[in-house]
Amino acid sequence: MRKLFQRIREASKDEKFMHLVENIEVIVSKILSLLMLVVIFVAILDLGIFLYKELFSTPYAKFNTTLFKIFGLFLNVLIALEILENITGYLKKHVLQVELVIVTSLIAVARKIIILDLDKVSGIDIIGLGIALLALSISYWIIRTTNAKH
Repeated sequence: MRKLFQRIREASKDEKFMHLVENIEVIVSKILSLLMLVVIFVAILDLGIFLYKELFSTPYAKFNTTLFKIFGLFLNVLIALEILENITGYLKKHVLQVELVIVTSLIAVARKIIILDLDKVSGIDIIGLGIALLALSISYWIIRTTNAKH
């Protein structure tokens, strides 16, 4: 019984506990990577099916209206790839790369702006997207400038 308590005390020491937490983080990151790959392949399949339907069943004059949906689907795949890059970057370096997170956010806001239907949004929505884009751009510039100095 004494040995059991001693093992429990040793396992609860900070170093061993942190090692356990790091191992769990790696396992979770690997699972997230695999799931993100599934999301990417499904998004590509969805894009392919949508493109096929739109190219061969839409009348010529109507294709321009669906072009923004196509761009949105392409950017969805790009955003998923950036998220996968964030996860794999974490697995490689065990550090969350803030620059990648900001770039991913910039792509997501750009996607939202590209597919924006101006008839369905209010002025406050556009102002909010503009402020988000400005804040992310400034953040990206600060990170890039800081990284260039080091």
